[in-house]
Formats: sequence, C-alpha cells, structure tokens
Amino acid sequence: MKPLPRILAGLALVLALAPNGSAAQTISELNEQMFQDMRAARSVSAAEVARIKEIFAGSSIIGQGNPAVTRHPMSPAECAAGLPGGIRYYDNARFEQICGDKYMAPLYDPRTQSASQATACIDQFEYPNVPCTYPVVWVKTSEAAQICAAEGKRLCDAHEWEGACAGALEAPDYRFDLASGVSPSTAVARMQAAHNAKYEPQRAWAYGATYQPGVCAGGSFKNASCNGGSFSGCGSNTYPTGSFPGCTSPLKVYDLHGNAAEHMNLPLDSSQMSSLGSTTLGVTEMKGSWFIWDSIRAHPEWCRWRAPFWHGTSVMSSGSHANYHLGFRCCKSI
Repeated sequence: MKPLPRILAGLALVLALAPNGSAAQTISELNEQMFQDMRAARSVSAAEVARIKEIFAGSSIIGQGNPAVTRHPMSPAECAAGLPGGIRYYDNARFEQICGDKYMAPLYDPRTQSASQATACIDQFEYPNVPCTYPVVWVKTSEAAQICAAEGKRLCDAHEWEGACAGALEAPDYRFDLASGVSPSTAVARMQAAHNAKYEPQRAWAYGATYQPGVCAGGSFKNASCNGGSFSGCGSNTYPTGSFPGCTSPLKVYDLHGNAAEHMNLPLDSSQMSSLGSTTLGVTEMKGSWFIWDSIRAHPEWCRWRAPFWHGTSVMSSGSHANYHLGFRCCKSI
C-alpha cells in the first residue's frame, strides 16, 4: 500500500487510540483531532476553529457519533487506499481558485454557464468537509448554521443542494405564493407537493437516472440497540466521506446519497434565502439518505425531491432536530 498522507495516518491512529495511548472513549478527544485535521487539510484558521469549538462546547453530543456504540464499516486508511492517487484524488486547484476555499465545488448550470461564472459554491464533502473523515452528526440546524458562519460560509438553500446533486443549478422556484398566510407545516406541504410534481417526471440521482445499490455509502447497518433514535443506543455507522468515488454528481459533489442525511434551509419567503444574503433563515429541510439506504429505503430521495416537514422547526430554533444519521454541508456566496 502506498504511504498515506500524514493527515490520514494521524486520523487512523486517533480513531484507535486516545492521546494517552488507551482506547478512545470520548467525543471530545475525537473532535479535537477533527479540528486539527480541518486546519491541516483545509487551512481553517485558528480563530475559525476557536469559534467552532465554542459551538461544539454547547452540546455534549455533536461529533462523528457516539463512540460507545458506533462501529464504522470502513477506516479512513481504507478509504484513502481505495482511491486512485489516495486523498490527492480529490485535489482540484481550479475549484479552489473559483471558490476561494479547499474542497468546494462551483454551483452553476453547465448548459448555459461555465464554472468560472458561478456565484456560489458548495462543500464537496459532508462536514467537516475533509475527504476520508467521518461526517459530523447529532447537530441541530441552528448549530450547523452557526458552524458554517464561523467559516465565512452559510447553510445551503434547498435548491442549491438539489442543483449540486442533479448537476445543474437552476433558478429558485420556491412557491412562496403557496406559503402566504398559513402555518409553516401547511406551507411546506403545499410547496413540497408543487415542487415534487414538477420534477417527478425527470427524477434522477447524482450518478444517473436510476437508483443503484452499492454506488453510494448505503451498505452499513443499524445497531440492534437503536430503538427510537437514542444517543446511547444508536451508532453513527457511517463511512469516511468520499470513500465511494462513483457517488459523485456531475458538479463533483460527493455523498449526496447515503452516509449522512443533511440539514438544509427551506425559505418560506424571499427574505429567508441564504443565497440572497439573508441571515433570517426559513425552516428545516432534510436532504438525501443515510448509511443503511441500500437495505432500508424509508422514503423517496432523488436529487430534486423535497421532504415533508419532518421534525420541522425554524432553522435557528434552539430546539431544532438532531440525530445519529443527520449531518450537513455548507455553501458559500462568491
């Protein structure tokens, strides 16, 4: 096997050993190594990491899963060894030049634009947006929005995630007229029905026109002790991000299916669109599927499909939802 980059060698070690050489037992130990990896791989500044640590400190469960019950089916070292050229497989200097950050992909419509004409970018990997690391889960949408902001980014609007997945960013088509004067749950139900009816005839997945098991990180398992979604019983049995190179969209965004489902912002009027610079966000939208999807397909999840108002709250609610298979990725206006 070719030598691994130092970041992956270090990560593989810390997942087996805590700093004192004993078995790693705490989320805080694993989070600390993750913060170091973010600085090494993406040059996240010390000030940004300090702010992110403050957000993480407000929760006892944010991290890459409860280490007491989580059993990952693949290690970071195995991820890197399976990639052509190792972790460098994902390096893209042109994207970095356009987006101004490592491991981000331009959002645009290739039918009418070039990548250099993009006005927004999206993380290529689920947060922490470092290839061959485990996604952050047990994070509320309010916390995800704050973490993105700490890096000068933002929570994506629903149509941006959908465009990243389908391979073409289309103009926002939110039916705000259907949301006027009604409760958020009714607004979401109306908007969802109209949107899904529009895109159902052309449904597709990031990798093609039909669902294919084994292409994405959907072959893991659910713990027998996972009853009702508890932190103590449910392992976040995810794969390292980017470990399935075939699970990529035409815009080079990874793991939009499988691994972790993802928080997104669903605006109910134009003043709630993060893509237009708003910090007064809309309601929660859960995108994609998760790590047992090849055996348990609980709902539709093609690229432009919008979900019901599951565990719905405003994005910035302190009571917004968190669970063992739900993570996020960030967007950025450029």
